[in-house]
Amino acid sequence: MKPNIDYTLYLITDRELMSTEKLETAVEQAILGGCTVIQLREKNCSSLEFFEIAMKIKEITDRYQIPLIINDRIDIALAIDADGVHVGQSDIPATIARKLIGDNKILGVSASTFEEAINAQSEDADYLGVGAMFTTGTKTDAKITSIDELARIREHIKLPIVVIGGINKTTIPKFEGIDIHGLAVVSAIISQPDIKEAAKELKSMFRKGKN
Repeated sequence: MKPNIDYTLYLITDRELMSTEKLETAVEQAILGGCTVIQLREKNCSSLEFFEIAMKIKEITDRYQIPLIINDRIDIALAIDADGVHVGQSDIPATIARKLIGDNKILGVSASTFEEAINAQSEDADYLGVGAMFTTGTKTDAKITSIDELARIREHIKLPIVVIGGINKTTIPKFEGIDIHGLAVVSAIISQPDIKEAAKELKSMFRKGKN
């Protein structure tokens, strides 16, 4: 049975940016602060190391009953029985990812344009990560998606949308009036001295903007 996910505050991990010594600590603090989804993203490690990290993080997400999404690596997601995977436009195609993970896992797809969003919806994605909305240090080659493009995507797409790329206290108010389901955040949570408080503040800002 596919989980019903609350996308409100979607943490994407980055061990190079975290303010804690251990990723497990950062993830747990983020969850305690209100993160509703964790995406494990590891670009610079061996398959074995990724697997071992994923197992440790899954222990935490399972304890708090928070969905764990694995970025890109379908093999790792299946090996640890994660809740789903997230693929980008240069990763394995969404249609193939869906065949591999089956119908009971969550499939997220990155989209920076209206056309990519339409394709992702037709390829059985469960949600979209739209962006990069703003310039971000975590992905310097990312194409920027305008607020107008986001509004166009929202108008024609039925799927839940989380915005990504430069999401922080300064940029969150710019989404007022657009019916997005959540914020995908990296450094504005995981780099902060008090991860729990940072997550709590961003979640509060987003909820106020929805009222």
